Amino acid sequence: MLTGRLPAALAVAVAAALTLAGCSSGSPASSPVAATGSPSASGTKQPTTPGPSNGATQLQEAYQTVIANVLPSVVQITTGDSLGSGIVYDDKGDIVTNAHVIGSAKSFTVTLANSTKTLDAGLVASYPDSDLAVIRLTSPPSGLRPASFGDSGKVQLGQITLAMGSPLGLSSSVTQGIVSATGRTVSEPQAPGSPGATIGNMVQTSAAINPGNSGGALVDLDSKVIGINTLAATEPQSNGAAAPGIGFAIPASTITNIADQLIKQGKVTNSGRAALGITARTSFDQQFQPAGAVIVAVTAGGAAASAGLQAGDVITKIGDTAVDSLNALTTALASLTPGSKVTVTYTRDGATKTAEVTLGELESP
Repeated sequence: MLTGRLPAALAVAVAAALTLAGCSSGSPASSPVAATGSPSASGTKQPTTPGPSNGATQLQEAYQTVIANVLPSVVQITTGDSLGSGIVYDDKGDIVTNAHVIGSAKSFTVTLANSTKTLDAGLVASYPDSDLAVIRLTSPPSGLRPASFGDSGKVQLGQITLAMGSPLGLSSSVTQGIVSATGRTVSEPQAPGSPGATIGNMVQTSAAINPGNSGGALVDLDSKVIGINTLAATEPQSNGAAAPGIGFAIPASTITNIADQLIKQGKVTNSGRAALGITARTSFDQQFQPAGAVIVAVTAGGAAASAGLQAGDVITKIGDTAVDSLNALTTALASLTPGSKVTVTYTRDGATKTAEVTLGELESP
């Protein structure tokens, strides 16, 4: 489930519902009298509620420090009648977000953290293959707080994370969890403004990621952005409902690589993504079941052409990974790097063959 492009009308409805629900913080059980161990009406002294341990206090203070450091760098982006989140990338007004948050729009309104004033912004460039885009404030205000990005290679399983953004239109919201896995290759569903990118090396987190969180920051306790909140897993047997505690973020190394190129060149010339240099589609067997990825065209001088692959060949395996569709081929390549060598298994005229291929790099559209 993509977590961006939340309808603005829904955001208003959610906020109104929260107001009507009367989420007050005071209750008889937590009143000052009961909490301090004062005598009850019967004269018997009530037990004192223990305070947090020193370790809990330190963890709480660490959370609050991270939020104070990073939340001012997280913004809300409104595109027409939908919204998402973004991260201030530099003091020139560049903001990085998910490509699916902005869709095909060219102009946006941005609301900074803890502010109600909207600012105009325009598109710098978008790279849907990695689901990243950069927009720029038309008149950047003074005092912008660019975020600091961490080292993706140092992200560890079990590391505490905070997800910041505008879930359900509730700006400047924070959820917490841990890094529950690394190195995930995830295929996004196709949706308006999203071609269904397949992205490798994603960070999996248990921090809640909801509609409107897309483009926001996944942060460690060193106040470093380690990823961009992008999508939540869904349960196929629950009509696409979000699976609790399973979200994915594009890693910081991918963010900075792509964003720097979009800002400096307006396009991506070094994607860091492996490619075979082919155009392909899903192949079906006689029972109309997916049976591989058939090559439609081969790029002259590309990786596949150099290895002797031809149009009409049906790829059935990349290394040890079975390929039964174009999506499976894309997923297999997303976990590899340009320049690496891989064995490609394919069929030609009914015979199974293999080729050793040195992978090329996915070109910018």
